[in-house]
Order: sequence, then structure tokens, then C-alpha cells
Amino acid sequence: MDKLSHLLQSLEINAEVFFSGNLCGIQSFEDNNESGFLHFVQSGSLTLRTEEEHSLIMHAGSVIFFPNGTSHQIEIAKSEDAQMICAAIKLPPSQHKQLISHLPKFLYFNKLEEQDITDTVEKIFREGFAEKQGRQIMIDRLCDIFMVQTLRKVVEQGTIELGLIAAQSHPQLAKLIEALKRQPEREWNLEEMAESAAMSRSKFSSVFKDTVGQAPIEYVTSLRMAMAKGLLQQNKPVGLVANEVGYENASSLAKVFKKHFGTTPKKWMQKYLNSR
Repeated sequence: MDKLSHLLQSLEINAEVFFSGNLCGIQSFEDNNESGFLHFVQSGSLTLRTEEEHSLIMHAGSVIFFPNGTSHQIEIAKSEDAQMICAAIKLPPSQHKQLISHLPKFLYFNKLEEQDITDTVEKIFREGFAEKQGRQIMIDRLCDIFMVQTLRKVVEQGTIELGLIAAQSHPQLAKLIEALKRQPEREWNLEEMAESAAMSRSKFSSVFKDTVGQAPIEYVTSLRMAMAKGLLQQNKPVGLVANEVGYENASSLAKVFKKHFGTTPKKWMQKYLNSR
């Protein structure tokens, strides 16, 4: 079984379609810690704004998913006629913490680019208003498919790393992962990590590799490289980034960074800044 299938085999998603129809003016959706929001534009166009001041113009066939129920507004110009369908997507609290909390604030899908995903959403809403036997079961199963398609997409894009999510679902490894993220600069060795996870060295190595898909020391390097990217995106000097993620100087970081990503930190940062 592949890593994504293993992670999702016990997923329990429940969806409730709560609106379908024409919208006008400004509609607000407040923060909701218990469920995410799924919106599908059936016809027309609208402008969606988030509390972080993102602004998206959505046209017919587009989908937006707020995994954490983030506050947002939908605005329809007086001259426009937009029809929209909305649903609440719920998971048990433990699964929400394990999975959904790692996703971006929102995920936007255009039908022309992501037809499989938008086709699934259309089916979810079609079932939502169908008076047929097994309606809720069908909606929930379609939501399972939607979530798999969504996660497959963000994993392919490198938005989330499944090994990290899998590790945080393990009670003993979760404590270690949090410690690694708090102190990436620390000189972690196998004995210290095993002790932090309250396991013997041999058991820890086996459990970690089976869960995360990497050996512990390899994972520490991957985590440091991911954190280095995040710091570089803030336009921090390479030398400072090196110190913050556990390397003596810029040269030491550059050597590992290039092996990991095929380019140096400075070149990667320059490319990132030019793309903005």
C-alpha cells in the first residue's frame, strides 16, 4: 500500500450541503474550527476575499476549499448573476489535527486545469439535492475521493509532506517531530531522538522508517532543508539561515542544499524572488 493510501484508509469525512442558489451582494463566512468550507460556482462569476486580503475572481466550474474553515467573504456585483453551492466538510478532531491542519489556508481549483477534482465536486452537490436512497453515504464517499484527489495534488506540488503528517499521527513520534521543529539547529543523533520518543534505538529506527519513509537522520536533513527554504523566502541572509537550521556557515548549508535541490541557496532565493 502506498503512503497516501495508508494515511487515508481510516479517514472519516462527513459533508453537509447547506446552500444552493443565486447569491447577491456580500456574503460572509465566519471562522469555523469544526469544519471546512467547500464552494462550487455553478454559473456566473464572483469575487472571493480572505481575511489575509487574498482576492480571487471565480468563474463557472471553479472550486475553492477552505480546509480549516477560514473566515472569508463572497461578493457579487449588481450586474452579475452567480449561482453557488456550499458545503461543510467535517472530520473527527484527531484526523483534523493530523491532516487538515497541514494544508494551506485555501485550495483553488479551476475546471479547465483540474477537471477530475471539479467533476467530483459537481457529483457531491448533485447528490446533495437528490432525494435518493443512500444519499448521505454517496456524498461521504465522494468526499473521500475529493480529499484523495486534493491531497494527491498538493503532494505532487510539494505543498505538504506525507511523512511529516504520518509521523504526527504517532503518539511517540509526534513529540519528537515537534522537538525537531523547535530546535532544528540542535546536533540531533539517533540516541537522542530515540530517547525523546521513549523507544529503544533499534525499535525507534524501525518505527520511524516505516512511518515516515526515511531514516531519522535523513529526515532531520529534509526538515532542515524545508525550513531553510521558508527562511530564504523571508529574504534572510544565507549565513543566518544556516545557523538557524543547524549548519556552521553558509558554505556548509550550500553543500547540503545543492545536493538536496540541485541548486545553491542564493540561486534558489533569487529565482524565488524573481517569480513573485
